[in-house]
Amino acid sequence: MKKVFNPGDIKVHKCTVEQAHTATFDAGMVHPVCSTFFLAKEMEWASRLFVLEMTEADEEGIGTMLQIEHRSPALVGDQLEISATVNSFDRNELICDILVKVGDRIIAEGKTGQKILKKEKLNRIFSSLGR
Repeated sequence: MKKVFNPGDIKVHKCTVEQAHTATFDAGMVHPVCSTFFLAKEMEWASRLFVLEMTEADEEGIGTMLQIEHRSPALVGDQLEISATVNSFDRNELICDILVKVGDRIIAEGKTGQKILKKEKLNRIFSSLGR
């Protein structure tokens, strides 16, 4: 594992809200705005941008936690700016603070956690689950 980042380092990811990202379940659309579960995916991706640069060829990141506080709706067509800021790095776990904005408006805030493990260890864990 490469320790190339420090608390306060930032990665930014941008994406545009599409119709497929709205709050929709099997029963149909709930609201024609960006869903919290889509935000979850994009928030995790923003923090994974650090992991991609930190891992060696025999390592992989795996999510450990996700916290989201949805503050304001984002409409279809809005461009989200997702900022991941390194909060801490303890042993092999990266914790990031996440801020999602459309312009100056805060859409969501939260945290993500990812541990960096050897791929071999992850494969043993997954294999031990018995399927």
